[in-house]
Amino acid sequence: MTLVLELGDRAYSSWSMRVGLLVLRFDLPVQIRFTPLYTPAFAALMDGLAPARTVPVLRLPSGTVIAESLAIAEDLADRFPEAGLWPTDPEARAVARALAAEMHAGFAALRTACPMNLRVAYRDVPVDPDVAADLARLETIWAWARETTAADGPWLCGGYCVADAFFAPVAARIATYGLPVGAAAAARVAAHLADPAFRDWRAAALAEGPDQAIYGRPWPRAAWPGDTAAT
Repeated sequence: MTLVLELGDRAYSSWSMRVGLLVLRFDLPVQIRFTPLYTPAFAALMDGLAPARTVPVLRLPSGTVIAESLAIAEDLADRFPEAGLWPTDPEARAVARALAAEMHAGFAALRTACPMNLRVAYRDVPVDPDVAADLARLETIWAWARETTAADGPWLCGGYCVADAFFAPVAARIATYGLPVGAAAAARVAAHLADPAFRDWRAAALAEGPDQAIYGRPWPRAAWPGDTAAT
């Protein structure tokens, strides 16, 4: 059985990062292929991904392509139940699924104003009311998840799971744009930035190219949290 995960740039494609981190962190037997966005190679890839025509996409052994990061995560959890992509406790699993579903469908203001970019960090970034509301919502549901599941450790529902992978790009956005969050949410962000799978992903993102100018923003550059100098 050969499963192939088609992804975009590590630095910019937040939807790719969600499922890519799952495969890498849980060491799933899935081949990963990266294709830079906005390139002729990516356009050619899209022609072969009907009806999805987007990434991430999971190619099944039959040739069927499954789009949407949440659907891919669920399919991988079904195929590799021993990996533990979702919490084993039923209540914690329900909470994790609720979080992943909300992340998959929501936070449009944050996504639009602050596209994921692992190659730079900014300071003095203005935060409009809609983005501030998204950040407040993140803090609310993160705190709710940890309280409800009595999470012990850095992650939302106990051990690292799909919900955490889905919020990894949010942690990246908070780091990139220096977005204001409280101490508890900042601890969740720090856990992602210190996670070996996240660090490996970002290191690869810094090494691959080209820069995608569409993701650049005009604010002053800053050091990425934990780095010693501005990039």
